[in-house]
Amino acid sequence: MLAAPLEQFQILSLVPLRLFYLDFSITNFVIISGLAIFIILNYITFSSSNNNYLQQSFFYFSPNSWQQLIEYVMELPSNLVSSIILSNNERFFPVISTLFMFILFSNLIGLIPYTFTATSHLFVTFTLSFSVFIGINVVTFKKYKLKMFALFLPANTPFALALLLVPIEFVSYIAKPISLGVRLFINLMAGHTLLKVIIGFSWSILLVEQLSSIGLLAPMITLVVLFGLELAVALIQTYVFIVLTCIYIQDAS
Repeated sequence: MLAAPLEQFQILSLVPLRLFYLDFSITNFVIISGLAIFIILNYITFSSSNNNYLQQSFFYFSPNSWQQLIEYVMELPSNLVSSIILSNNERFFPVISTLFMFILFSNLIGLIPYTFTATSHLFVTFTLSFSVFIGINVVTFKKYKLKMFALFLPANTPFALALLLVPIEFVSYIAKPISLGVRLFINLMAGHTLLKVIIGFSWSILLVEQLSSIGLLAPMITLVVLFGLELAVALIQTYVFIVLTCIYIQDAS
């Protein structure tokens, strides 16, 4: 058992490796992030096939159960991209689907006891949100050039009012990736911390009462309910991140 609820978020160096002044140590974060990417790549690779029941390559084939599961999972980001991004949406599907799968698997792996939740760290969520933000700005600048700065100043705005509106619009624009990263980070961190507190409380009662206390049922039932809620949070926050990303792309289009 962990001594404190926040210890589960510590990045631990498992295999120290330093080269000059650079740290290349293998940490629990590296392992879990690599595991998420490994699961995604291998699941898609080994579940995708164009072989029929005779093991012959054929254009028309009936997908197996694993292939159908991939289609069901990828149907959600596909529908979001097609319904929110109105023009040239097919070119954004690869990055949206990759974000969706990485965040989803990282959140779900973090629910396994004694693992590590990569998306409960602010630098991870900020890396994802600011990468999206920078990419959107690059695409927007490539399309509109200097006209993109008109976003901070509505048309026919008086000069005196522009001095007030431009800083406000700029701050609100910069706040988009910050809020996107903080929302994912804070929800997962708060939920995992609460789960650890309830688990520690139940474990303490178990050691004292040795399964003879009826009061043990209350924290255990609460733990089951909270775990279900945390599972819902992991799924919902993935959905929210992708929806907001699509909205920001559409606003810049």
